[in-house]
Amino acid sequence: MICCLNPDCPNPLNPDENKFCQTCSTPLIALLRNRFRVIRVLSDEGGFGRTYLSQDVDKLHERCVIKQLAPKFQGTWSQKKAMELFAEEAKRLQQLGEHPQIPTLLAYFEQDHCLYLVQQFINGQNLLKELQQRKTYKDREIQAIMLDLLPILKFIHNRGVIHRDIKPENIIRRHSDERLSLIDFGSSKQLSARVQNKSGTSIGSHGYSPIEQIRDGKAYPASDLFGLGSTCFHLLTGISPFQLWMEHGYGWVANWRQYLRSPINAELDRVLDKLLQKDIRYRYQSADEVIKDLSKKQPLLLPPASKYAEKTAISQTQYLPKKYNILRIFILVSAVTLLLGFSESWYKQYHRLQTGLSSRLSQPNNSSSNSEAVLGQQPKITLRKVSLANTLKGHENSVLSVAISPDGQLLASNSDRTIKVWKLATGEEVSTLKGHSQKVNVVAISPDGKTLVSGSDDGTIKVWNLATGEEIRTLSGHSDSIHALVISPDGKTLVDGSDDNTIKVWNLNTGRQIRTLAGHKFWVRSIAISPDGKTLASGSFDKTIKLWNLSEGYLIRTLSGDAKTITSLAISPDGKTLASASRDRTIKLWNLFSGEPIRTLVGHENTVTSLTISPDGKTLASGSRDRTIKLWNLTNGIELLKLRGHDNTVTCVTFSLDGKNLVSGSEDNTIKIWQISS
Repeated sequence: MICCLNPDCPNPLNPDENKFCQTCSTPLIALLRNRFRVIRVLSDEGGFGRTYLSQDVDKLHERCVIKQLAPKFQGTWSQKKAMELFAEEAKRLQQLGEHPQIPTLLAYFEQDHCLYLVQQFINGQNLLKELQQRKTYKDREIQAIMLDLLPILKFIHNRGVIHRDIKPENIIRRHSDERLSLIDFGSSKQLSARVQNKSGTSIGSHGYSPIEQIRDGKAYPASDLFGLGSTCFHLLTGISPFQLWMEHGYGWVANWRQYLRSPINAELDRVLDKLLQKDIRYRYQSADEVIKDLSKKQPLLLPPASKYAEKTAISQTQYLPKKYNILRIFILVSAVTLLLGFSESWYKQYHRLQTGLSSRLSQPNNSSSNSEAVLGQQPKITLRKVSLANTLKGHENSVLSVAISPDGQLLASNSDRTIKVWKLATGEEVSTLKGHSQKVNVVAISPDGKTLVSGSDDGTIKVWNLATGEEIRTLSGHSDSIHALVISPDGKTLVDGSDDNTIKVWNLNTGRQIRTLAGHKFWVRSIAISPDGKTLASGSFDKTIKLWNLSEGYLIRTLSGDAKTITSLAISPDGKTLASASRDRTIKLWNLFSGEPIRTLVGHENTVTSLTISPDGKTLASGSRDRTIKLWNLTNGIELLKLRGHDNTVTCVTFSLDGKNLVSGSEDNTIKIWQISS
């Protein structure tokens, strides 16, 4: 087949023997510049030409890409100006093509009143098609994409070039080595804006391009970085920024987190948030700044460099009450020991010991009239002692939920498609359960300790015999992922929350579906049942909490006090208080009977991901993307203690039934078991 080079031809493919296009009668050209054979149209440039897939016959028919410029300008000045600008663009592309991840410029020429740029063909697949095939990306994959693209952006920005159209379609993953290449530097689009001499003509793609580029026609390195952030958001959520822009303008960037299907790690959260700032002043200004933030190592991961160890140890002592002078001396002596050359393992042991001592000693002495507040505590608040007892490291990826058997003997956790069962006391792995075809999001254990249930991205719930690890049955009915599970106090009823915006109620013993509760307008990600088994609370990404009569299935009321999506719910053992967490970094306490708000707890530095209330009803524990766990006095809302230890987002927290253990899971792939004593 031979391709017609008339940019307006609706059906350009012709048989090889044709001399004229059978559609538009334009003379056909077998070889452009006696070298390039045009195979087919790749894309249309909106009236200014087309992009073609071609073959270079001088290079053994190696594939290449030809960009055609056929502007419909009237007057010789416009044609001359077009040629000048296209020549300038060709020179820039020739310079940029030195980078191994940018297509090389092979030729630039004029033929039959059209201008042509010939570039290297990148054999691969663009990220939009990749997204359509795989549907989800993990945090580390997004970070890898950023770290692969940022040096390319740095390279072009250092040479005074702004890409102006960073989006998934313009990023190709090469088949040969899976590295990313940046394509389509928008020659024709820049040309069209400049030749028409319109001040403020926008260049770029709505949703991916920032406001200064769309509104004012101005672009800077920070403009490309916004495009990078929008691209990564699209890959994480599967939601097109263009669609959001059409509905909300630039309002969507202020609330981008509400579209996430699951929490992302704290570093990526901070970087994305800064990339997506509407106001260019608050955005990253250079690729180097982003690379620096993505490459930061946390203190626990750093080698014990002498200055760092000394600074850390000294700074930690300032948070201890003055009466703990012995501990101050101990920490400083440890720092000196580190300076003498001990290995990284010694530093980790030091940090772990210091953290444990801080947790145990951060209780105000009620007998002292001038006792100091530690880690947010107020005087005269009695604290339990909390110490890290064990860290379980059997999972290869993020731990998304944990559940403890009523007798406190077993712990269940999930990561990817597997569920692990552990001995809580020793941390010994008992069994690994496999059966779900996609990622497992949540697990729960029945009140009698005999049954384990799991919800997955495959839209099913599996019921397991906890003792033997055998699958009992699979419950199907949802059209999307299941992220929330709870079993009624009598062990007879199972309730789930799904990304199909519904809640289903099941008979746990038989697996029969009892009813479906519909009312939420977005994903249902958190549910809780009152101790008497009568009231069900559900939290959704539609920013509401709904209270339901569980036995009859009717809606009691809707709570709308949270300004952000609801991430977690917990109900106190006396059934009087409902706690909700949201993406606004706060925790709200509600009167479960009246639906009236009681108070708001503020203290986390990032999204609160999970909540749990101690069996005695006195303490609320919260996990966050800020990597910490906070303990709160549920009665008065005072922050009691902050637990540090995880290296990434804390995804889940739960108390054992006897209140002696708090278990947390994290995106650092670990489970931590904290011992609580009075």
